[in-house]
Parts: sequence; C-alpha cells; structure tokens
Amino acid sequence: MKRFALPVLALLAACGTPQEQCINRNTRDLRTVDRLITETEGNLQRGYAYEQITISTPTWVYCDVPQVPEGEVQPPPRMCLDEVEETITRPKAIDLADEAKKLEGLQAKRKQLAKAAAPVIAQCKAEHPE
Repeated sequence: MKRFALPVLALLAACGTPQEQCINRNTRDLRTVDRLITETEGNLQRGYAYEQITISTPTWVYCDVPQVPEGEVQPPPRMCLDEVEETITRPKAIDLADEAKKLEGLQAKRKQLAKAAAPVIAQCKAEHPE
C-alpha cells in the first residue's frame, strides 16, 4: 500500500490548487508566447534554428506467421522489411533580421497579453485564496 501512496500524492500535486488551475487556464496564450520568445532568443543567440523532421528507415522485422491447425508443422519465422519512422532534430538556417523582427512582435504581444491577464489573475486569487 505504501508504494502506491507516493505516486498518488504526486498525481494530486500535479493537478494544482484551484487558484493555480484558474490562473493556468486563463494564461495559456501568455505561456505559449513566453515559450516562443525563449525559442526565438535562442535562435538569435545561436545564429540558427532547430527543426524536427521524420525519416523512414527500412528495418528487418519478424513477419506475422500464419496459424496452422494443431498437428501440422509450424513454418519457421520469416523476416520482412518494414519502414520504421524516427523523428530527428537538425539545424536549420534562418534569416537573423526576420528572426529579430519576429522577436519584437512576440515581445509586444506578450506585453499586451500580460496586461490583459493581470485582472484575470487578480480575480482568480480573490475567488480561490490559498
């Protein structure tokens, strides 16, 4: 029973308090813009971006063996080629001037969203005091 107590407590803690849930629910766009700002600043600092691509690689796998009636000889397993998809991250060239312009736009949008979120956060704190 003790080994189940820790995961249950961790799950309950991950849900957050009603105040945290209210704030998270009403500031989702602000957090998204913050994430994009961080990503764009990293791109400018590095001088390039990262992109994720999915590649398919032919791989030998065991084929499905047909079921034979009892008493008959089971055929040996066969190997077949199958496509296995893998997502990789690779560097990508960017236009630094465009990236800087994008960062300015994101920062302006963040100010706008933060201004709009302030009364909502205050309301969440008033409705759900901790």
